[in-house]
Amino acid sequence: MNDRASERQAAGDAASSRFFTERDPGAAEFVFPLPAPWWSRPYEYAWCAGFAEPEAVVLDAACGISHPFKFYLADLCGEAHACDWDPRIASETEIALDVVRDFGKGAAETLMRTGSLGRLRLARASIAALPYPAAHFDAVFCISVLEHLSPADFEAALSEFFRTLKPRGKLVLTFDYPTVDLGRFRAAALASGFEFAGAFDDALPADAVTSDLWGRLYCFRALLLKPGAR
Repeated sequence: MNDRASERQAAGDAASSRFFTERDPGAAEFVFPLPAPWWSRPYEYAWCAGFAEPEAVVLDAACGISHPFKFYLADLCGEAHACDWDPRIASETEIALDVVRDFGKGAAETLMRTGSLGRLRLARASIAALPYPAAHFDAVFCISVLEHLSPADFEAALSEFFRTLKPRGKLVLTFDYPTVDLGRFRAAALASGFEFAGAFDDALPADAVTSDLWGRLYCFRALLLKPGAR
């Protein structure tokens, strides 16, 4: 087996950083049935969910308003935080209204009945300046966000994730390619102090998950670790 083939084989495990492919598990329903235009979220949520653990202290960074991953964390983890720059994130009423708009009234009623929203610790914040103490989180999730950041905020966000994670804490990322340059991302992650948890495979597979809704886009996943002993 040549070196490239060996790398491709290693990229099959959950810890590898690589493109999502059509062979990966996808969740058409994740807390709520996912809208068809959310082309990459079934794959992103299914993969990210594998790193959410009971009793863990976690953050959904730049979580969105209606987006359901934070509700999943609230139901599973010991302490679930969610932050976003949108001021509506500070209002449970506004969040519920946005859930109605995106998923329907029944979804909002389910959310209120289960108490998921009430268990979340919500904050309006920029991920470039997080309002949390150092070494607070076991895992930080940042799903389809980096492509929206300026270069300065991109680097600041990685530094903030590093600061707020516990030693051996996980940073679970997904983002759009080619909007995010993989070489620049890899260099910035390493410069921030992170290690890659598994293989880093930047080869674009023939069956990569893709969409033409906003130009040809692909979705990359990355699992980073903060070095050190817990």
